[in-house]
Amino acid sequence: MAHEVRIVTEAELRAALPLDLAAVDAVEAAFSALAAPGAVMPPVLSMHLPQVNGEVDVKTAWLPGFDGFAVKISPGFFDNPARGLPSLNGLMVLLSARTGLLEAVFLDNGYLTDLRTAAAGAVAARHLAPSRVDVAGVVGTGVQARMQIAAAHLVRPFSEVRVWGRDGAKAAACAADIAASLGVAARAEPDLPRLTEACQLVVTTTPARSPMITRAMLHPGLHVTAMGSDQPGKNEIAVDALVAADLYVCDRLAQVRAMGELRAALEAGLWSMPEPPELGQLVAGQRAGRASTRCVTICDLTGTGAQDTAIAAHALRALGSAGTRIEV
Repeated sequence: MAHEVRIVTEAELRAALPLDLAAVDAVEAAFSALAAPGAVMPPVLSMHLPQVNGEVDVKTAWLPGFDGFAVKISPGFFDNPARGLPSLNGLMVLLSARTGLLEAVFLDNGYLTDLRTAAAGAVAARHLAPSRVDVAGVVGTGVQARMQIAAAHLVRPFSEVRVWGRDGAKAAACAADIAASLGVAARAEPDLPRLTEACQLVVTTTPARSPMITRAMLHPGLHVTAMGSDQPGKNEIAVDALVAADLYVCDRLAQVRAMGELRAALEAGLWSMPEPPELGQLVAGQRAGRASTRCVTICDLTGTGAQDTAIAAHALRALGSAGTRIEV
């Protein structure tokens, strides 16, 4: 028996799905569901392709209470700009959680991944950042630097942003974009310790393979969300900084052991504390979050299939009549 499948382009998705509180709430619901009995999320299928300067991730999750589940293919081929091609692309498919039948194909070229990644940063800020944030900082100057700050501003409406990047011109351009889009004061900060000292919230958005944030940069009242370590070997937070934090939270323990900031601490033999809480456990009220305004907190986001399922389900609800319907 034939059934209807919707095919949706990146342009249609961008028009229907802004980065807003509805997207943040959708991803927050996925974290809560991930902490509930019955959630199924297999390990990330990840390929590092050094011969072509590329990587590919495949993620999925089936979540109780969700009508559908997504399977996401996310390639990153970083020599593509020299060929006139984008570095990132990919797609998501949404299948029925009850029958497994294909419901939608989202030809998003990575937009939904960008959206759900930024929304996850906002969830982390909502549950871990101080209730008042005056100055936020971002380490990195790419798409996620802009989107993470925009998402964080939805839940912690700060008035000032500082941007650090290896390329000063790119940092200045990123700061100008943030100022224009959010209506806040924003400037490039060439000194990373000075940036962290001024901020109550810092987001790291780099593919770094050596630490950016050191223990000396931590100060009372600081929250750091690290979202760049999503492949084995990547590392944004120094091991001693991770250990020194009053609270370290991850998106999925099994993932951060293999590819997150915790991996480096385990390999160095310096992690001797109990298992850290997962963000979903904070959202669901199963574990405690920030204990005081002076706590130092770190959230390690490697990106989960639960977020992909959440944003794909949110997309289907938000699309209205957009997209092409075919019978298969």
